[in-house]
Amino acid sequence: MLIITGTIAFDYIMDFPGSFSDHIMSEHIKNVNLSFIVNKFAKRRGGTAGNVSYNLGLLHTPHILFSTAGKDIEEYKSHFLKMGIDFSWVETQKNNYTATGFAMTDKTNNQIWGYFYGAAEAIGELKLEKVAGKKDLVLIGPSGARGSLSLIRQCVKLGISYMFDPGFILTQVSNEDLGYGIKHAKYIIGNDYEIKLIKDRISDWQKIFYHKIVITTLGDKGSKIINNNMSYNISSVQPAKIVDPTGAGDAWRSGFLTGVDNGFDLVTCAQLGSVAASFVLEEYGTQEHYYSKEKFLQRYFQSYGKLIKL
Repeated sequence: MLIITGTIAFDYIMDFPGSFSDHIMSEHIKNVNLSFIVNKFAKRRGGTAGNVSYNLGLLHTPHILFSTAGKDIEEYKSHFLKMGIDFSWVETQKNNYTATGFAMTDKTNNQIWGYFYGAAEAIGELKLEKVAGKKDLVLIGPSGARGSLSLIRQCVKLGISYMFDPGFILTQVSNEDLGYGIKHAKYIIGNDYEIKLIKDRISDWQKIFYHKIVITTLGDKGSKIINNNMSYNISSVQPAKIVDPTGAGDAWRSGFLTGVDNGFDLVTCAQLGSVAASFVLEEYGTQEHYYSKEKFLQRYFQSYGKLIKL
């Protein structure tokens, strides 16, 4: 069984019609005072765990959504229940608000995020032993440094495999804690910038990575997987249109994990991730897209020329 951790959140998504790079001057980087006038705004369901779970739901992939939410979660919960996604393992905090993210995207798809953890601060108090066993795989999604490290230590103690996704906490964790997280992970995933930061901070990363499945997502250039000194490059999937990149990485993870759950090889898993990500790009928001399993498999066949069953 897949155990999906990380945040459940509401996202406020904004579009800036210019380029951030035109307004951020390197010579004044120590004295930044900027405001951007946006031309598009929307409130959406989001959060890494919520996004991954939503996409797994579209693919009918069995999983447990294991996270925390606040007193304002009812609409979110109702929508997931209508999709057949079990919400019973999401702990609701009656005296707090659900985590909230604020994302601004410029015309070249660069993003600036601000984040309020809210109820997500309690993720570190969740007990994995309630839902996970040694045959399961846990996605350690961004849960704040304390939350992510708590779940990692529980996985190690219980002997449960996990995928470590440290991108959102790299600025919060010490080198020692980061090294502990990647040392015990089965899978390590991040974009090219995040993987580079890990390499810069962990002196013996080469020794650690040699025994891991390391996944680097590369946006429209696809992804790269290294496993046992073997390297695989996987192309991206062309969407029908590109509206908004927010949530594409979470969808990629859901496609990859669906492949793992079905026992596919790493290349096929990554290809499934690329197909899942392509649908998110076509809508404004992380959970506004929809597809049937048949449509998903059709796009997979059109992109990679292989017939598979899910």
